[in-house]
Amino acid sequence: MTSIDPNVPLHGVIPPITTPLTADGEVDVASLERLVEFEVSAGVHAIFALGTGGEGPYLTDDQRETVLDTVTRVVAGRIPVLVGVTDIGTRRALHNAAISVRYAIDGLVTTPPFYGSVGWTEIDAHFRAIHAAYADLPLYAYDIPGFVGVKLPAELTVQLAHDGVIAGVKDTSDEEDGFRYIIEETRDLPGFAVITGSDITGDAAIFQGAHGMIVGVANIDPHGFVRVYDAAVAGDWDAARAEQERLHKLRLIAKIAAKRISPFSATLGAFKAAQVHRGIIENDLLQAPLQNLNAEEKAAVVAVLERQSLGPVAQLAGAR
Repeated sequence: MTSIDPNVPLHGVIPPITTPLTADGEVDVASLERLVEFEVSAGVHAIFALGTGGEGPYLTDDQRETVLDTVTRVVAGRIPVLVGVTDIGTRRALHNAAISVRYAIDGLVTTPPFYGSVGWTEIDAHFRAIHAAYADLPLYAYDIPGFVGVKLPAELTVQLAHDGVIAGVKDTSDEEDGFRYIIEETRDLPGFAVITGSDITGDAAIFQGAHGMIVGVANIDPHGFVRVYDAAVAGDWDAARAEQERLHKLRLIAKIAAKRISPFSATLGAFKAAQVHRGIIENDLLQAPLQNLNAEEKAAVVAVLERQSLGPVAQLAGAR
């Protein structure tokens, strides 16, 4: 049973939490407990587990269950928990959803299917099948064509919204006209949420009419994004812009290793290295085949954090 009111759009700051790993590649439960408590204590509005930043598609079923058990136990109903079920096809996404609903979650998130050539008809059928199987949970579309190689058409997003198939969309497409079109065409739909996936333009997205932001840098500095959101919804655009500009400078850690390894490895590796520096997680390992930052790159990440006075977090709570 979801805690999300169907008449109120999902909103606010929603960190797509990383999945801390042990030295042997398993889920580091103690680190994950600290991370979740850090986010909740910062005042975020929901948690997104097993998304891109959580390396969800790389994890085994057992690892997914460990993440779900840990996250829902620590959150303990204080804020909604969204879970990524993205996979290459509908049956596999439904399998991931079946695992997820064993736990106290509040919504499902998926990209379009991928691998092979899929278009409007296949994408439409994919979302409708998941909604039909789990109609008691809100389903959120995730548009990230740079990762899955498939663009979720803005027009189809609007159609699925009006048909009640999806309760919102996370847009990480960088397609500004489509993002604005979705905002305009769903503005009068009760409960439909338009969420930006951009770490850089959260303030501008709220100004346009978006309801919130799912932002990877909130793994490092959730307090900053809460300040951006609070200032933006209050109409204090100078304060929102100033904080967003500071966070943009922090986001540049994602580029430190980008000439040596893939942008995804460089970004996620930098986020985890920053979390280690802040004492949130134990180590910065990534799931294979993703590549870790080297010592020089990690030192450069730490230097950026130190310039922003983002040191170790004091008295991090553990498990609840």
